[in-house]
Amino acid sequence: MEKKTTTKKADSKSTGTKTSTSGKAKSVKTDNKKSASAKKGKLKDEDESSLKDFLCEELKDIYYAENAILKGLTKMKDGATSDKLKKAIELHYNQTEVQISRLEEAFKLLDKKPVKKKCEAIVGILKEGDEVLKDTEKGTFTRDVAIIIASQKVEHYEIATYGSLAELARTIDREDVAKLLESTLAEEKDTDVSLTELATDKINEGAAKEPAE
Repeated sequence: MEKKTTTKKADSKSTGTKTSTSGKAKSVKTDNKKSASAKKGKLKDEDESSLKDFLCEELKDIYYAENAILKGLTKMKDGATSDKLKKAIELHYNQTEVQISRLEEAFKLLDKKPVKKKCEAIVGILKEGDEVLKDTEKGTFTRDVAIIIASQKVEHYEIATYGSLAELARTIDREDVAKLLESTLAEEKDTDVSLTELATDKINEGAAKEPAE
């Protein structure tokens, strides 16, 4: 009887050893999965939430900026001399309205309400645009040059912003939001190129022939 009891205890210990080994194996597999995720660049839940919050705050910033840009474009169009420049500004105005709609869609996809947060950068850039209209004479190529430069400063700000935000969206696996932002990014780049072409076509040359005040 005593021998049988001893055998059972030994079996119990053996079983316990197997269970412990199995637990370690599961732990190793879990650690391997975590390491694999880290290698792939996956974010922890808390990190993803933090980056998503930052993305949403930046979207509020550019949402404010785009709405402010609409007002600035109206002033630029009224002040422009060249018909081609006026048409280019009008096209940009229409595109900006669509871009605002895209931002509103991005907010919706992220389960956020479209909210504006004052963008100090665009306020400064647009203020500079107002100044060039005051500092140049109406009906001159020089004013058109100034308007193009002011407009391209806006474009470059938008290009930097949309490019960065699209990458952030992709980092948190929001390809849907990234594609919206990249559509706008492509338009901003095209507008910048068009403005350069306008300037180098006749406007810069015309301004160079105008007498100094």
